[in-house]
Amino acid sequence: MSTSALTHQVRVLAAPGDRHDEILTPAALDFVGHLAAAFGERRRWLLKERRRRVLRLASGSPLDFPMVTAAVRADSDWRVAPLAPGLTDRRVEITGPPERRMAVNALNSGAKVWMADFEDATAPTWNNIVDGQLTLLDAIERRIDFTTPEGKEYRLGDSARLATIMVRPRGLHLEEEHLEYDGRPVPAALVDFGLYFFHCAQRQINAGHGPYFYLPKLENCYESRFWNDVFVTAQELLGIPRGTIRATVLIETITAAFEMEEILHELREHSAGLNAGHWDYLFSLIKTFGHRTDFLLPDRAKVTMTAPFMRAYTELLVRTCHRRGAHAIGGMAAQVPGKDPAANEAALATVRLDKEREAEDGFDGSWVAHPALVPVCREVFDGVLGDRPHQLDRTRDDVEVAPADLLSVRRISGPPTADGVRTNIAVALRYFAAWLRGQGAVAVDGLMEDAATAEIARVQIWQWLRHRVIDRASVERILDDEVVALGAECPWAPVDDIRALFERTAMTGELPLFFTPDAYTRHLVKRAEAQA
Repeated sequence: MSTSALTHQVRVLAAPGDRHDEILTPAALDFVGHLAAAFGERRRWLLKERRRRVLRLASGSPLDFPMVTAAVRADSDWRVAPLAPGLTDRRVEITGPPERRMAVNALNSGAKVWMADFEDATAPTWNNIVDGQLTLLDAIERRIDFTTPEGKEYRLGDSARLATIMVRPRGLHLEEEHLEYDGRPVPAALVDFGLYFFHCAQRQINAGHGPYFYLPKLENCYESRFWNDVFVTAQELLGIPRGTIRATVLIETITAAFEMEEILHELREHSAGLNAGHWDYLFSLIKTFGHRTDFLLPDRAKVTMTAPFMRAYTELLVRTCHRRGAHAIGGMAAQVPGKDPAANEAALATVRLDKEREAEDGFDGSWVAHPALVPVCREVFDGVLGDRPHQLDRTRDDVEVAPADLLSVRRISGPPTADGVRTNIAVALRYFAAWLRGQGAVAVDGLMEDAATAEIARVQIWQWLRHRVIDRASVERILDDEVVALGAECPWAPVDDIRALFERTAMTGELPLFFTPDAYTRHLVKRAEAQA
C-alpha cells in the first residue's frame, strides 16, 4: 500500500512509549484506518445481532442447526484450502501472551505452533498491546534475544525448530480506546490483526510461512464471513495473494457449535481448522441459557470434557473438520509445574489422560499453557500419529450429533459445593487483581489462568445466585474473607476496585456479557493528548 496517500487517519490518544513509533507508523495507522472504515459499521451490526439473538433464545426460540444453510451441510464436495506452510503438523500448540520472555520460551519449547494471545492472556493496557506487536516483529526478525538484569539469557534456537506463530486478536466485542477513527474507538480486533498483518505478513511469507491467526468468540457464520472479508481486503491493500492468510476458529460459544460447517465454509479459502474450547464454551452456555434451571451447572471442576454434552461437541468438531479437510485442535492443558514432585506427577498424569482422549478421538493436535507440558502432549500424539503429520483421514463417520445432544446439560454431580463457591470467588478476585495490574496470564493454585477462567468463575456465581442454590449472604461472607486474604497476599492490589468489579459482574440481576469492556474502560484506559 502506498504511503504517499494517507487517507484514513487514525488518531493516537495515548502517550508515546519506547519504540512505539516502529509500530505506529503513519502507513500502519492508515492501514488500520482503512479496515475501520470498511468494517466498523458492519461490526456494530453484528454485535447488535448478538444481542437480538440472546433475547430470542431467552424468550424460548429453539437453538438448532440452521435451516437456511442446510445446503452447505449437505454438500459433500467442498473443502477448505490446502494446509499452509508451517501448519501441516500441529500436534502440540503452546499459548501465551506476546511478552518477550514467554515468546522466547514458547518458540523454543518444541511445540509446533505458538499462539500469541492478545485476547484472553493479555490485559489490554496500551503498552501491552504495542509491546506485544514489537515482540512479534522482533521474534520474526530474530532480534528478540535479551539478558535479564539478573543475568538470565533468553535466546532463540535453530530456526528450523521454532514454533510457527499464530496470532489471536481480541474479540469483536472489544474496542481499543487509545486509537480513534472518525470519532470512534477503533475495534480492538482490527487493531491487533491490522498492525500485525501490516508489519509481519510479508516478513512471514519471506520466512516460508505466512500470516496465521486464531479467531476468538465467534458466534455464527456471519461473523466468520466478516473475517473472511477483512482478510480479502487486507491482502488486496498490501498486494498479498488472496488466500495467503490462514485462520483457525475457536468454537467457544454454544451458538457457533451449531454452525461449525458454515463457519468453515465462509472461511474456506483462509481456513486452518477449528479448536475446541472449554471454559469459554461453558461460559457461553451460561450466558445464553443461564436463566433456565435445566442448564444449571455444578462446580466447574466437575464439568469435564467427558461430560456427554461436551463429548457431543468435541466429536462433532472432529467429524466436521475432517470431512472438510481441516485440522481439529483440542483444548487447553493449563497445569503449571510447581515445587512438589508428587503434585507435578499427578498433574502430568491428568494432562496425559486428557490428551490421550483427544488423540484417540481424532484430534490433530492440542494446546498446552506451559513448556513443561509440551513433551507429554507430543508423546501422546506421536503415539497415535506416528510419522503422519495429522489424522485428517479419520473422518469419524460414526459420529451423529443431534441438537439435543449439544444441549442435554444435567447436574453432573449435584449442586455446587461450598468449596466450589469459594474457589470461583477466590480465582476471580485474584485474576482481576492481576489483570488490573496489566498481567493477563497468571498461575493460581497450579493452573495458568486467563480471562476465560475468570469469566466462567464469575458467571457460575451469578447463575447459582439467580437460581437460589446458594444464598447471597453466604456469597458476601466468602467475598469478605477472600478480599481480606487477597489484600494480605497482594498489598499492592486495589481491593475496593476488585471487589466492586466482582459485584458488578457476578452479583447483579442482569448478567454483563463480559467483565472486560467495563473493567478496561474504568481501569486500563490511560489517554493522553492526541498525537498528530
